Amino acid sequence: MEIAVAAIAVVGTVLGAGVVGVQQYLVVRAMAALAELSIALADHRRAMWVREDLRLSGAAAEKVAEAREASHVTRSALTAPQVALTMLLPTLRLDIEAAVRAVSAMRGARSSEALASYRETAVSAADALTATAAGVLSRP
Repeated sequence: MEIAVAAIAVVGTVLGAGVVGVQQYLVVRAMAALAELSIALADHRRAMWVREDLRLSGAAAEKVAEAREASHVTRSALTAPQVALTMLLPTLRLDIEAAVRAVSAMRGARSSEALASYRETAVSAADALTATAAGVLSRP
């Protein structure tokens, strides 16, 4: 009887450690995905700023086309970390989508002032995502 109780205790301890290990692994993966998405959002925000600033200032068509192509590359770079973070922390889906949408809203700004306002909104959305993620990840 004592051996059975001891065996159950050992098995329970091992399983408990396994669960904690998996949880820690997922937290590390989520933090990495958040970092990658934050970088991708910043890169895309910068590319959209350059693209739209060139367009609004009447820059040469080839310069605008180059900037548009660069923004397409940075937009594509958002996809993998966006999907990864959404899968790892599905409760953040709306915050993730809001941050991505806010950067996309910079496209077609009607003035430099509007572009600056859209940029600030995009920065705020990214900051809000980071703050919400920090709260979720810090919960036991």
